[in-house]
Amino acid sequence: MPTNEMQKQYDPKEVEGKWYEFWDEKGYFKADPESEKPSFTIVIPPPNVTGVLHMGHALNETIQDILIRSRKMRGCETLWVPGVDHAGIATQNVVEKRLAAQGRNRHQMGREALLDEVWTWKNDRERIIIDQLKAMGCACDWSRYRFTMDERLSRAVRRVFVRLYEKGLVYRGKYIINWCPRCQTALADEEVDHTPSAGKLYHIQYPFADGGGRITVATTRPETMLGDTAVAVNPEDERYKALVGRELELPLTGRKIPIIADSHVDPAFGTGLVKVTPAHDPNDFEIGLRHNLQQIAVMNPDGTMSAAAGEQFAGLDRFACRRKVLELLGAQGLLEKTEEHQHAVGHCYRCDTVIEPYVSTQWFVKMKPLAEPALEVVRQGKVKFHPERWTKIYFDWLENIRDWCISRQIWWGHQIPVWYCEACGKVIVAEQDPDKCPDCGSERLRQDPDVLDTWFSSQLWPFSTLGWPERTRDLERFYPTSVLSTAPEIIFFWVARMIMAGLEFMGEAPFSDVYLHGTVRDETGRKMSKSLGNAVDPLELIGEFGADAMRFTLISIAATGTDLYLSTEKFHLGRNFANKLWNASRFVLMNFPEDFDPTGSGPFEARREELAERWILSRLDRTARDVTAALDSFRLNDAASAVYSFLWGDYCDWYIELSKASIAAGGEQAERARTVLWTVLESALRLLHPFMPFITEDIWQRLPHSGESILQRPWVETSNSRQDEAAEAEMKLVQDIVVAVRNIRGEMGVPPGRPAELRIATADSRLRESVQLHAGIIRRMATVEGIEFIPAGARPAASAVAVLGSSELFVPLEGLIDLDKEREKLRREAERVSGLLTAVEAKLANTNFTGRAPAEVIAKERDKAQSYRDSLERLHLNLTRLGG
Repeated sequence: MPTNEMQKQYDPKEVEGKWYEFWDEKGYFKADPESEKPSFTIVIPPPNVTGVLHMGHALNETIQDILIRSRKMRGCETLWVPGVDHAGIATQNVVEKRLAAQGRNRHQMGREALLDEVWTWKNDRERIIIDQLKAMGCACDWSRYRFTMDERLSRAVRRVFVRLYEKGLVYRGKYIINWCPRCQTALADEEVDHTPSAGKLYHIQYPFADGGGRITVATTRPETMLGDTAVAVNPEDERYKALVGRELELPLTGRKIPIIADSHVDPAFGTGLVKVTPAHDPNDFEIGLRHNLQQIAVMNPDGTMSAAAGEQFAGLDRFACRRKVLELLGAQGLLEKTEEHQHAVGHCYRCDTVIEPYVSTQWFVKMKPLAEPALEVVRQGKVKFHPERWTKIYFDWLENIRDWCISRQIWWGHQIPVWYCEACGKVIVAEQDPDKCPDCGSERLRQDPDVLDTWFSSQLWPFSTLGWPERTRDLERFYPTSVLSTAPEIIFFWVARMIMAGLEFMGEAPFSDVYLHGTVRDETGRKMSKSLGNAVDPLELIGEFGADAMRFTLISIAATGTDLYLSTEKFHLGRNFANKLWNASRFVLMNFPEDFDPTGSGPFEARREELAERWILSRLDRTARDVTAALDSFRLNDAASAVYSFLWGDYCDWYIELSKASIAAGGEQAERARTVLWTVLESALRLLHPFMPFITEDIWQRLPHSGESILQRPWVETSNSRQDEAAEAEMKLVQDIVVAVRNIRGEMGVPPGRPAELRIATADSRLRESVQLHAGIIRRMATVEGIEFIPAGARPAASAVAVLGSSELFVPLEGLIDLDKEREKLRREAERVSGLLTAVEAKLANTNFTGRAPAEVIAKERDKAQSYRDSLERLHLNLTRLGG
C-alpha cells in the first residue's frame, strides 16, 4: 500500500481484522515438531464452556501471547496449544437453569437427552470463545485444538484412573464429604468457599438418662442434633472427668447416647461439652470412628430431613427444621440461651449454596504419595513460582494435603470407568468397556453412574493435549512445556495437581515456571463478575478501543502478582499510544522517497560527531536489553513500560523532532536521518510486536522491509558498539535544558512560536561545552533565539529562572509577555488559591469534621491542602521573577 494512502486517523477496525487471517493462513502459529530450534511451549489454561471469556481471561491470554510471540522472534519453535474445558458441575448447572425456565428437568428428560442439551451449549460457547481468542490476536496453533472430552483425552483419563487404581491410589469408600444440596454432588475441599458469616451459637440442655440433672452443649446447627450419637469432653478437662461413661437422653428423640472422652474436643469452645454427629460433621466422623459410634444420616441429598430425623421432621427443609427444633426445645425448657456467633460457613463454589458435610460412598485418590515428589521439584528449583511468595502457599497445601474426592453425582463429564456385575458382585475397573464379567461371564454389568471431578481430566492437560497415552512426536518434542500462566485461585485445584500428574505419568514436571497474575477488579476493588453486574466483555473493549489498546493497557497496569483495578478510562492509555505511534510512523513514511530502501545496507553505524544519532541508537540498544531482561523475569509490565517510554519519549518526542532539520537540509544529511528513522522505528516495532501485534504488523508492512511478516523477523539484537553512555549523558543534559526552558514558557504563558532568549549562569565547564556544541538542538527544541553565558550568581531583571544542578537558566520576559498583565493575573490566582487553602485548613481544624469523617476523606482533604500550598509557592515564585 503506498504510504500516501495511510489514513490520517488510526482505525483499529481497518487494521486488526485482516492481519490475524494473514498470520493464520500463512501457518505462522503452527509448530513443527521436526524443527531443530529450541522449543517453547504453553498450554492454554482451558476456559470453561460455562460461558465466554471475561477480562481475567483477556489478561491471561495477553500474557501468554506476549511470551509466545517474543520467544518465536527469539528463535524458538513455539507451540501454544488452545482448548476448552467441559467444566462438569458449572456447565450442567447453567444448562439445567435454562431447562428449568422451560419447565423441564434432567430427571424427566433422562441422561442422554440432558447430555444432548449440554453438547449443544458447549458447541455454541466454544465457537464464541474461539472467536474471542482470535480477536485478541492469540497466536494459538489451531491445528492442535483440544477439548477435555475429546476421544483421545478421554482415553488418557481412563488410563490414569486405571493405573492409579492398580497402584492402590484410587479407592472407593464411605466417608464424610462436602455435599451441595442444590447441585446434589460431592465437592472436594478446595471447591468449598468458606465465607465469614454472622450466625448464632445455641446452648441446648441434654438431660441425664437417669434423671440426675442436665448438661449444656453449644452448637451452630441444632437441626443436626437429631443425628447425635454421643456427647464428647476433653479427657484433660477436670470439670467433666466424672461424667464420662454416663448416658444422656437426646432431646426430641428419646434415644440414649453416651458421654465419651476425646482429645479433639476444645475445652474453650462453648461449654466444653460437644455434641457428636458422625454423619454430619467431619471432625465428629473421625471421633465416631475412634469410638465405634453409629452414623445416623438425618438429611436427604436435597437438604431435606430424612425419615431417620423422626416423623415430625421428615421432609422439612434443613433450615425449616432448625426453626422447628428450636421452637420445640424452647417449649420444653431445654434451650438455655442463644448467642451471636461469627463463624466461617462453607458454600458451593459454583452455586453458593451452603454445603452440608455428608456421609457418602465416593471415589478418592490417596494424595500424600503423589504430593511428596511434587514438593521436591519445587524445593529443588525445578519448578519456580512467579511471584516467589506463592511457593509457601503451595508448600502449605501439599504438606497438609488430604485425600481427594473425585466422584461427582452429575451426568456431564467423564463417567467413571468402573462396572459392577449384578450377578456375582465383581467390581471391574477397565480402560475399555467390558462386554461381560471376567469372573462369572455374566453380561449384566452396570457402569458406575458418577462422573469424575473436572480437575481429574484437566490435571492431565499438559501431556494429554500432546497425545499421551500414545508416545507421539509432539509429546517427545514439546513436553515438558515451558511456562504456565494462570490465576492464583487455582493453584490447588489445578497447578499442584498438574505437577503431581506430570511427575507420576511422565516422570517430569509439566513446566519449569508458573506465572501467577493478579485478579482483575473494577475501580472500586470488587472482583469483576456477572453476578455483581460489573463484568466487561473483552469484545466490547476491542470494539471501542481496539485489541492492541486493550492488550497494552492490561499488561501496562499488571505489575507482577498484583491485582488490576480497571475502568474504561484506563484503556485510553493504550489507544493514545496507538494513535501516537500511528501518527509518528505516518510522518516518517511521508518523508521517505519512493526509492528509499535501507534494508540491504547492513547495521547502521552512528558518526561520533552526530550526538542525536549516537544517542537514539544507544537508547534503542538499552531498551532492547531492558525489554528482554524484563520478559525473562516475567516483569511484563516493565517490558511494556520500557518500549512505551522509548517510542513515545525518545523516538517520537525527541528524535523525530531533531531529524526534521537534517531532512530539510537534504543530501547525505537527510539520507542519514532517514536511515536512522527507519532503523530505530523498524527495531522498536519488533520490540513492541508481542504487546501490540496488529498495529506493529500494519506499520511494518508499510516500511521498507525484508520478509513476509514482522512475526517472522528476529528479535532486536543488542551490540556493545551501540552502547554509548557518553552520548546518553550528554543528550540528557541538553534535554534537561530544553525541558526547563519549555516549562518556563508554559508557566509564564509565552506564546509557542515566539523565540526567547536564554541566559545561563554557570561555572560548570561541562555544561558550557555541551551547550556550545549543541546550541542548534537547544534553539530548535526550546524555541530559543540567542544563548548567552553570564557570570554565576548574576540575576537578569524580569526573568524567569530554572535551577539545573549548580547552574541557573534565565529566560528574560521583557517583550515576550505583558509583564503588568501577567503580574495582575498571578496576584488574582494567588488570592483565589489562598482562599481555597484557608477554607480547607479551617475544615481540617474543625474537630467535628476530623472526629467523624472517614480516614480516606480526611486524607483527601490534606492532599488538597498540600496541593494548594504547592500552587501558592509556584505563583509567588513567578511573581518574584517578574518583579512583583
